[in-house]
Amino acid sequence: MPASFSVFKDETRLDINYVPSSLPHRQAQLRFLHQLFRFAIEDPGEMTQRVLIVGNVGTGKTVISQRFGFDITKEAEKRKINLNYVHVNCRECKGSLFMILQRVILKFIPNFPRRGYSAEELLQTLMQILDERNTYLILCLDELEALIRSEGSDPVYSLTRVQEERLNAPQRLSLLCILREPAYLKELDPSTRSTLQRNLIHFEEYSKPQLQDILNDRVDLAFRNGTVFTPTVELVAELASMEGGDARYAIELLWRAGKYADASNMKEVSPECVRKAATTVYPVVGKEVISSLNLHEKLLLLGVARHFKQASTVYMSMGEAEDAYAIVCEEYGKKQRGHTQLWKYVNELSALGIIKTELSGVGQRGKTTYISLPKIPASELEQELTKALHTKRR
Repeated sequence: MPASFSVFKDETRLDINYVPSSLPHRQAQLRFLHQLFRFAIEDPGEMTQRVLIVGNVGTGKTVISQRFGFDITKEAEKRKINLNYVHVNCRECKGSLFMILQRVILKFIPNFPRRGYSAEELLQTLMQILDERNTYLILCLDELEALIRSEGSDPVYSLTRVQEERLNAPQRLSLLCILREPAYLKELDPSTRSTLQRNLIHFEEYSKPQLQDILNDRVDLAFRNGTVFTPTVELVAELASMEGGDARYAIELLWRAGKYADASNMKEVSPECVRKAATTVYPVVGKEVISSLNLHEKLLLLGVARHFKQASTVYMSMGEAEDAYAIVCEEYGKKQRGHTQLWKYVNELSALGIIKTELSGVGQRGKTTYISLPKIPASELEQELTKALHTKRR
């Protein structure tokens, strides 16, 4: 076998940003989305829609939304309707409505000034652009919790109510929101919360057989014939089902197993390749998640990682986390944040699946929050955070 042989025929089909044409076990949700937004291609301008998708990491929320956006804009194009779908990750925009709206406007006007406007002015500018171009927009706000956590209820309220100020004008802006944690809805005012919950689609975790179907589809797209067999797919699906049915994790694990096969100049991705890959692929937390954390979330997490690297315990108290954070702040020359803010950071890191939190048991005096790091080696996490903070320093 030549040294240049690869088990892959197109490994880009395993990329996190790839949107396949076939989406096993999510067709019902995709059809429902099309039904909810049917007016956009049948009676454009007559109404708007607000839809909320809720589900854990790796349940297909983002890829389904992107598939829907691609499909509906193609259908609109056939009908000669100017319909745009723009997908924005709120976490990548640091939970800032200003940055979100700026990114949307740049899709229409690439040389639009990046300074000199407030978020409210940008929203009005966006509506003006839509009017001037006689176009309609479905704006997808992925990881909506980042916006709610950063700026509260007001931005979401503004987005859902902007049409009400435009009497007798075409209805041009619809919202598709994606949320991991439904608990964040409680932070919205009752009116906005009611509006979003009216059309809620819940994505359940994938089962092991469903993960196998998803993986088999990707094997056909990404690997050469005869390089990935059923036992390998079953093992990947088993490991991913143990991580909450996370399809993202399953696909990344399959890709890395293929890389191990290539590195060993093998002509098959064996179960042993999967086992090797599983020791280096950590569910949920990728480099993009680490880089998206704000400075003090990184500092707090670095303190937690260092604690678990040195200690033999499984849990650390909230007080110990604060002490570890204080040491890191001193090292990096940063002023510490207060207890209430740190509590919010801990909840956010828990929601992302980076850490796990639980309250002290019955019979103990007071309520103490304990933190654990169940899925990621502390040394690896420390290394990634140190790199990220070093880059920020430079």
